[in-house]
Amino acid sequence: MRDLKPWSEEESEWLIRRLQGLQTITETTREIMAEEKTKKKKKIRSYPILVLCGFYAAIFAVMLIYISAYSYNNRQVLMDNSFNTRQQILLKQNSRGRILSRDGDVLAYSEVGEDGKEKRVYPYGKEFAHVVGYSTNGKAGIEALANYYLINTSIDLSEKVALDTQGSKYPGDYCVTTLDVDLQEVAYNALSARKGAVVVTNPKTGEVLAMVSKPDYDPGTIQQEWDSLIADTSPDAKLLNRATQGLYPPGSTFKIVTSLAYIKEHQQDYNNYRFSCVGRFNYEGESISCYHGENHGSLDFIKSFAESCNSSYANIGLSIPRNVFADTLDQLLFNQELPIDVLYSKSSAHIDDNTSVGDVMQLSIGQGATSMTPMHLNMITCAIANEGELMKPYFVSGIKSEDGKNVKNYSPENYKRLMSALQADTLKGMMRQVVETGTASKLKGLSYTAAGKTGSAEFNTSTSDSHAWFTGFAPADDPEICVTIIVEDAGSGGSFAVPIAKRIFDAFFGVE
Repeated sequence: MRDLKPWSEEESEWLIRRLQGLQTITETTREIMAEEKTKKKKKIRSYPILVLCGFYAAIFAVMLIYISAYSYNNRQVLMDNSFNTRQQILLKQNSRGRILSRDGDVLAYSEVGEDGKEKRVYPYGKEFAHVVGYSTNGKAGIEALANYYLINTSIDLSEKVALDTQGSKYPGDYCVTTLDVDLQEVAYNALSARKGAVVVTNPKTGEVLAMVSKPDYDPGTIQQEWDSLIADTSPDAKLLNRATQGLYPPGSTFKIVTSLAYIKEHQQDYNNYRFSCVGRFNYEGESISCYHGENHGSLDFIKSFAESCNSSYANIGLSIPRNVFADTLDQLLFNQELPIDVLYSKSSAHIDDNTSVGDVMQLSIGQGATSMTPMHLNMITCAIANEGELMKPYFVSGIKSEDGKNVKNYSPENYKRLMSALQADTLKGMMRQVVETGTASKLKGLSYTAAGKTGSAEFNTSTSDSHAWFTGFAPADDPEICVTIIVEDAGSGGSFAVPIAKRIFDAFFGVE
């Protein structure tokens, strides 16, 4: 064994210093590792909190974006809400804007009365009552439709400064409608003292050219007469716009719908249809009579439509598969929302596997539980006139500021196809025959051609009371105007509704 020399004092001190340094490094390492471990634990503990905070921040951002987008897209609806006091604030600052016809005639404007209060004036009185509407005691018609713009102003700042200097209100933006004063007056006067409604539209654009409903009211005095109007429980219902809200049995005008269902099922052979009418049709204990029991004799499909034979159409309706009939009702917007922006009622017509034979027969001729608004019938007629395409009906063509700027323009809008172009052309030809050889012969031999369908809709099962209907268009080959008329408790459509249509067509085409 080798002899070990004892360490010198210097070597011992060096070793001690080295050991102390190593200990310091070890302790520092432990501290660093402990600190890192603590940080990691803290990070692990805080991670869920960060995720949760991010989640709620994202939800808040989405809600903020949604509320902002909803408020912008629905600003008119929100402004028109009765709980929104912004309307009153604006009306203290702005005068309610004017409403004009398509040719610039003033249909409504505001003026300051002797009492210093602003009042609404309607130069044409009752003639435009339901379509233009009113702006007090709630709102209706175009007054409601364009309210957002009528109470706002888009004039230049310099104009506002000038008016502020004078102590005057700012003029509200004005509304240019699609309404034609001449056609409105003709329709109003033609309906005379009768109850009913008239709708006049352009089938190619959807523009509403005229809309009349009677009984009517004076929108200029509605505030004074309001209590009596809403308390009236008689059948008059003057505030009801019968053109869009009145529900009536469509009678024989509904044969347009039944015909479309039959054509869909028999596209290639509908011309082979034959029927012998004896004035009444009996099937499985159920019975349908023709109008006043008329015997139409031997009929094909076209002649059944032209002469409006109830017996033949009850037979046709029973031959249509129920699912095809139901699909046709759905296709023509029955029992569903309509693409119009004023108050309206949904039309109602139903058929399924549980519908009785009697109810199918009644449905086929537009009677029984079937009900329809004149506006809806006009829309279907417009689709036929426009090769199957329905244009969305609209009442306002533009909004302008009083200093001449365009604020908003409205253009024709295609809503949807209600039938194929071939089906529309077939129905158009059938409606032409109603004029040439059928129940609307008072429109035959004129300087223009017309097509349409009449109807005599029974509304009282205990009597023979009936509403008179007509719906049609002109010129027959290239329609420019579509007219739908109902005259309550008047009798046959050919006798009472067709002459009104003729007056409107004559006015449109400038026939003296």
